[in-house]
Amino acid sequence: MKTIAFVSCLVAVPGLASAATCDTLAASLKLTNAKVTVATAVTSGQFTPPPAGGADAPKAITNLPAFCRVQLTLTPSSDSDIRSEVWLPLNNWNGKCQQVGNGAWAGSIQYGALAEGLRRGYATASTDAGHTGTDASFAVGHPEKLKDFGYRAVHETAVQSRQTITNFYGMAPKLSYFNGCSGGGRMAFQEMQRFPADFDAILAGAPGYNRVNQSVQMLMNAKATLDNPASFIPPAKYAVVHRAALDACDAQDGLKDGLISEPLSCRFDPGVTPCKAGDAPTCLTAPQGEAARKIYAGVRHPKTGELIFPGLEPGSELNWGGPAGGPEPIAVGSDLFKSVVFKDPKWDFRKFDLARDFDAVHKIDSLDLSPTSPDIKAFVARGGKLLIYQGWGDMNVAPKSTVAYYDNVVKTIGQKQVDESVRLFFAPGMAHCGGGEGPNVFDALTPLEQWREQGKVPASILATHSTSGKVDRSRPLCPFPQVAKYKGTGSIDDAANFICGSAKSDVQSTR
Repeated sequence: MKTIAFVSCLVAVPGLASAATCDTLAASLKLTNAKVTVATAVTSGQFTPPPAGGADAPKAITNLPAFCRVQLTLTPSSDSDIRSEVWLPLNNWNGKCQQVGNGAWAGSIQYGALAEGLRRGYATASTDAGHTGTDASFAVGHPEKLKDFGYRAVHETAVQSRQTITNFYGMAPKLSYFNGCSGGGRMAFQEMQRFPADFDAILAGAPGYNRVNQSVQMLMNAKATLDNPASFIPPAKYAVVHRAALDACDAQDGLKDGLISEPLSCRFDPGVTPCKAGDAPTCLTAPQGEAARKIYAGVRHPKTGELIFPGLEPGSELNWGGPAGGPEPIAVGSDLFKSVVFKDPKWDFRKFDLARDFDAVHKIDSLDLSPTSPDIKAFVARGGKLLIYQGWGDMNVAPKSTVAYYDNVVKTIGQKQVDESVRLFFAPGMAHCGGGEGPNVFDALTPLEQWREQGKVPASILATHSTSGKVDRSRPLCPFPQVAKYKGTGSIDDAANFICGSAKSDVQSTR
């Protein structure tokens, strides 16, 4: 996934950023509850990340400008061991910093994202969120480490990296950006809500901000298809459900193009493909159809009827392997129950009873894991800009949860402030943080930069789809609730033939 700033921000500071300065940084930089463990100049144009436990040997990252690699250890509590890195361009620093986020429970430095930021001229920072690994086992018996993961590691990295940058260049960064998707989007929301002065602009993709309720939904999706063998939907049938969803909802935006651009108004029942004489590859049995309905419906509290978390959208079916394909629920969700709620690595998801166990789930919940507050007045009051993006075909973070957050922000701070400071873009056919049938490759950082630095409000974002390395479709992504509207002539695979506007009710023929 993947500048024009203030004039003073773009001028490199001669004589201060050098390999020699980098080599002495560990001794010269004095930090609070933190220390520089290593500072090394990397001038070869490539960098090979350290191997992660149990993973294949990492490949070298190439085409890198010369930089100073600073490794930090942060200890805001007696049980904290947060590792962070800051990459500082030795030449042509753009005067800004960018911090990048982590997905799921990831406890690792995000080297690819660091490299992207470095190539754009940023001083760039990343953290392992206070642990090593990809699950939540670190949290058992370590409440301070859970706080580090929840919000503290990102904030401490922001504070200490800014001090590192200031020391190295002799000037503070003029602007600070945060860029993350999924779990990184959750990190972005934590920063915006808890520490509104840390970043001037935030790019949040597919924000899994309601970690606890989202984990309940992930668990119930798996139970819908795995509790009863008769309910299991074979992956080969995902295409059957997907075709039926397209038949029902593709044309609602006025164009039959193989994409559902307005799923919120789609009324689709997977029961339209019933098996009439036993099971068959081209239909759903009654139990399979009911399981599909549960995936679309989301999860409601069995006692109160209150919506706990919304379901997936029509158009997401080809991506159901993770949510419903088993043999276990999506790990990011089940790990919450194993390591945080029940503290039992052998916990069996099939024993979960929503009516009985939901209160137990929320006894552990707090804003540490789920930054759900829509009150972002402090962030926008200082000129902060928030750009959110997501795919309508997202199979991990239900898109309606993002819509709900956006709507709550409008209710809380008012439409005027939202129009000035917040934009939400949905990509039809895109899966989680990328991929999928629809145009799913785009640069959302540049529009955010132009918005924060030049006052140019992002009216659309150009997205492309490629097959075998060749672009075969482009579309504008439009600010919610607008959609891309076909002008009526020209190829439907060319973004130039679309404008952003309200939905059409008439169906145009494809071209």
